[in-house]
Amino acid sequence: MMLSITSKLARCTSVVRQTVRAVLEGRSYSTETSVTFDIREPFKLHRLEGGPALNVTCTRDEALQYYRQLQTIRRMETAAGNLYKEKIIRGFCHLYSGQEACCVGMEAAIRKSDAVITAYRAHGWTYIRGVPPVKVLSELTGRRTGCAKGKGGSMHMYCDNFYGGNGIVGAQVPVGAGIAFALKYQNTDNVCLTLYGDGAANQGQIFEALNMAKLWDLPCIFICENNKYGMGTSVERASACTDYYTRGDYVPGIWVDGMDVLAVREATRWAAEYCRSGKGPVVMEVETYRYHGHSMSDPGTSYRSRDEIQEVRQLRDPITTFKEKIISANLVSAEEIKKMDVDIRKEIDAAVKEAKAAPEPEVEEMYNDIYCQPPEGFTVRGCSPFDVHASK
Repeated sequence: MMLSITSKLARCTSVVRQTVRAVLEGRSYSTETSVTFDIREPFKLHRLEGGPALNVTCTRDEALQYYRQLQTIRRMETAAGNLYKEKIIRGFCHLYSGQEACCVGMEAAIRKSDAVITAYRAHGWTYIRGVPPVKVLSELTGRRTGCAKGKGGSMHMYCDNFYGGNGIVGAQVPVGAGIAFALKYQNTDNVCLTLYGDGAANQGQIFEALNMAKLWDLPCIFICENNKYGMGTSVERASACTDYYTRGDYVPGIWVDGMDVLAVREATRWAAEYCRSGKGPVVMEVETYRYHGHSMSDPGTSYRSRDEIQEVRQLRDPITTFKEKIISANLVSAEEIKKMDVDIRKEIDAAVKEAKAAPEPEVEEMYNDIYCQPPEGFTVRGCSPFDVHASK
């Protein structure tokens, strides 16, 4: 069978990268403290006269930080996949591998006081908002030491100003608009990043939220993480219009390459400043790709070819392309990257070991955390009217 042109291109690119990598790995020092890069894929704008700059500056410290975050999420998700196959993680499990540049770039552009709410592909976001990998993995394995005490699992993790993963498709979007309303009502200049996938983009509640946000000029960035497939359905088969950044109609929009962490950072920074200035909401589409199936129960190859996945890995992988970019620009050395990779692997291995050893929550814990501040003596009914439990 003849290979497609893109397959041939992917193989040629792979050979070139191997050659470049061999040269770069011989360099054990870095010489630059700051470098300006051109944006690989220009931004696309909707109802906007201007957008972010097409070049972006990255310092050495930022390069090291972003690479560590990208690689930590990739390793953590690989570990989660393995734990699921071992049946240590049960239930739903949606991996973020391939989409790491989205959350890393966005977090780099906002404040810790800004709010974020997303869908059920939330492990990477939970980490980037401040939860250590060990607490993410402990939550995934249903342990008492998890960030939600082992009661939330894959889709329901939270921390300060992170309103979690949400298990109902699209339901987090109107909640995100509500968070943005609260931020404006409290007279802050914070914004809310409200994320959803291309599979949720056709939901009516999203358009209702957009309408209200524009009516009240809420500081909300509605972000469509377009990973090209809603479960097993491609965007072309699901949406009459696949330009998701234009779907807000009267709400301005911007498209960004979601595989380029620096492009994502600049687009988010620009959108956040737009919202902070009181101009109202923005729709942002980040075009990305997920390597695994929709969830662990989906092999991910019945509706797309293995060649397609491999081509994206070889040509557009967010970690590989960023690594090559910062090494070739002399921001970091190949030796530093190698050492960081080893350190991250050790950290995740230790986190897996700790999560496995941690205790499961007590049965009584099931009745707690129903209210933020339960009244004194508050009780919860069990399986029968005569079965009552204390709640705290």
